[in-house]
Amino acid sequence: MNVFSLLKSDIEGQILVLETEGVLPAGTDSSRITVEPPRDAAHGDAATNAAMLLGKAAGLKPRDLAEKLAEKLRDIDHIDHVEIAGPGFINLRMADRFWLSQVVAVLENGTAYGNGDLGRGERVNVEYVSANPTGPMHVGHCRGAVVGDVLANLLAKAGYAVTKEYYINDAGAQVDVLAKSLHLRYREALGENIGDIPAGLYPGDYLVEPGKKMAARDGDKWQKADESAWLEEFRQFAITEMMDLIRADLALMGVAHDVFTSEANLVAKGKVQQAFDFLEKKGDIYVGVLEPPKGKTPDDWEPRPQTLFRSTEFGDDVDRPLKKSDGSWTYFASDIACHFDKYERGFNTMIDVFGADHGGYVKRMKAATKAITGGEGDLDVKLCQLVNLLENGEPVKMSKRAGTFVTLRDVVERVGKDVVRFIMLTRKNDATLDFDFAKVTEQSRDNPVFYVQYAYARVKSVFRQAAEAFPEGDFSDVALKKADLGLLTSVDEKHLVRRIAEWPRIVEQAAIAHEPHRIAFFMTEIAADFHALWNKGRDTTTLRFIVADDLATTTARLAMIRSFALVIASGLDVVGVAPVEEM
Repeated sequence: MNVFSLLKSDIEGQILVLETEGVLPAGTDSSRITVEPPRDAAHGDAATNAAMLLGKAAGLKPRDLAEKLAEKLRDIDHIDHVEIAGPGFINLRMADRFWLSQVVAVLENGTAYGNGDLGRGERVNVEYVSANPTGPMHVGHCRGAVVGDVLANLLAKAGYAVTKEYYINDAGAQVDVLAKSLHLRYREALGENIGDIPAGLYPGDYLVEPGKKMAARDGDKWQKADESAWLEEFRQFAITEMMDLIRADLALMGVAHDVFTSEANLVAKGKVQQAFDFLEKKGDIYVGVLEPPKGKTPDDWEPRPQTLFRSTEFGDDVDRPLKKSDGSWTYFASDIACHFDKYERGFNTMIDVFGADHGGYVKRMKAATKAITGGEGDLDVKLCQLVNLLENGEPVKMSKRAGTFVTLRDVVERVGKDVVRFIMLTRKNDATLDFDFAKVTEQSRDNPVFYVQYAYARVKSVFRQAAEAFPEGDFSDVALKKADLGLLTSVDEKHLVRRIAEWPRIVEQAAIAHEPHRIAFFMTEIAADFHALWNKGRDTTTLRFIVADDLATTTARLAMIRSFALVIASGLDVVGVAPVEEM
């Protein structure tokens, strides 16, 4: 339960009372009212702008309306103190029992605490990775894989029906290059000396094994054949091999997609033509001549009639070509068809996770989505900036196997998927991230994934110690729910309990903003609160979680830290990281 949503419901209930008393007109719109923690914790537990928003409707100064609303709120049992601030903000301080009830709620719900109905089952499509099937995944794909996967998990926790999708770009010229590169490795497998890999082909060793497979399957059938005879065969074989490689790389990260959509299949099924016909019928297609590119005009640019989409009508900077000079579809035309296909499959809400090099693609795709769905579809694009791989501050050298980059597999096999997934969320997706192998594996508070997992492990350690100190004690979740939580009286304990109760709100806000990094940030912050309380117990015996000869206080504190551990486990589950019981 989001406690701040509960407080908003309390306020909305009192607004209805004020309506019946004639203070506010019937049917007053309270949808824009917010209830959230104040910037300064000294002002209370929550603050609302209700009187500021509704003063005009009441024909009163906001502060005067705040006085009337505050009078009603003071009668609510779990609100301990109400104060009016500034021109009409209302600050609330909740009774201790209000916050302590959330400890019981966590113990009752386990890691499902924080699950919400914000999405109300709305279908959402999250497309991420979508790397060209031309080789193994590199570390840049790694970040997009984590951001997309965790965002999908987050939305599911918030009550959305999420589909994880991978769009295979298998209809472009780069796949022909892949096929030619494979043919070279196939000839090598047959004993030819191929020499240096020609410029323009893929040089990585990852095509050696597929080349051997092709040679074992077909012998020398294609060795001397014309390119026109073998190109399609090698293209399909290469795509299958590369997608198997990519799936295996993703599995190392704990990433599995629900749907793989092929660009080539969309073209073959006429989906691109259908999308084109739909836009043409709406009047969104025309033949025209574009202005030359801004800045220095390329030498090969020439004004010529093109088939264009009126993307400027939907928020883009320029209209966009849908056909090449040879009459084939542009990448953009296929991408429009992909989103049209998603819409036809029932997804009004779509999220694409792109690499930083796709920044110029955002406006045109949002425009296309608006046009192709008649304004009913919504597309949010999350751009993932670069990851700088470092070793003690020095750049990491490239992978020989990949040829030109560090692979995702290289990184995961070195530090483990849990470290990679968590660290990829320690910066917002649109900020560059430094990934230093030395720092992400050190066991210190400066390493966030260690810091969070260590907090969980410490809780497990406390429970083992408690079982030894109180052999007769029952510290199951069922028993802990019956603990006398009124014994949690210190400022630090109350602070941790409040932080535990924030978790459902964090989930909700992160889901609304489509910002999965907020989960990692919260995990780090609440772990710091726990570690601080632990450290105080080392110096002050009365604050220790296990109090000798005081089973009641010990049980209450164990209930608190068990609920904390469940919130940590809940958050790590969203991130896709396993909690660690011993470190």
